[in-house]
Amino acid sequence: MANNVLNRYLFEDLSVRGELVQLSDVYQQMLSNKEYPAPIEHLLGEMLVATTLLTATIKFEGSITMQLQGDGPVSLVVINGSNEQQVRGIARWEGEIANDANLHDLLGKGHLVITIEPKQGERYQGVVGLEGDNLAQIIEGYFERSEQLHTRLWIRVGQHDGKPHAAGMLLQVMPDGTGSDNDFDHLEKLTETVKNDELFSLEANELLYRLYNQEKVQVFEPQAVEFKCGCSRERSASAILTLDKKEVEDILSTEGSISLHCDYCGSSYLFDPSDVTELYANASKGDDTLH
Repeated sequence: MANNVLNRYLFEDLSVRGELVQLSDVYQQMLSNKEYPAPIEHLLGEMLVATTLLTATIKFEGSITMQLQGDGPVSLVVINGSNEQQVRGIARWEGEIANDANLHDLLGKGHLVITIEPKQGERYQGVVGLEGDNLAQIIEGYFERSEQLHTRLWIRVGQHDGKPHAAGMLLQVMPDGTGSDNDFDHLEKLTETVKNDELFSLEANELLYRLYNQEKVQVFEPQAVEFKCGCSRERSASAILTLDKKEVEDILSTEGSISLHCDYCGSSYLFDPSDVTELYANASKGDDTLH
């Protein structure tokens, strides 16, 4: 069964490129770190698929962050990804969430923010309103306005073999300007026929053959997608050192220790008074070496 993999492919005679991402373990691991209402679980899956697909359309080394922000019950949904296809994500909400809530019910008035941070070069950020019935339509509008590239996304989230799965496909006219609207429309109609079970379970070559067996399709080397959180005890220690020392002392006096919890992966890092004393001592040594 296809699992946690991204495939890029190219229609050799039609100047259109495509992507196929199939995620199960990554999505399940993301959900296991926090208990989300079902509509938010679904939206997280859609965002996970969309971020992975967008990362693959950009030739860069660095990170990409997709954020949905709104004034509804859900204030934030964020997925961080990288060119190495390492992803993590969370959502924040308040109050009751109806089981049939859609994207607009969850977010209210809001926007989608796409931030690209290359290791070399300038940071780029695009902001678009939530114009469309679903996330795929919002991102398609983003490409039309910012990239002027005809782009379609198919994002599917659901259960397969009793477990949550997320998968998706993307078609995009090549930026060389040689692709025709008729060719793209033809491929769109073929892709529209894909079923959830096919997306969740079939290997890339079999799925692409079912959809496009009359076309010349070049499939590139697949890329693994993995859940990876950047938190660590060292980063948590650095965060403590950014606090006012009096505030740190007050927390230790009241709580007996300082515990930092990562919402992304569920890890907790505990620092007792001796740990904090050592932190300040090491920080002081580091300062001394600078003078």
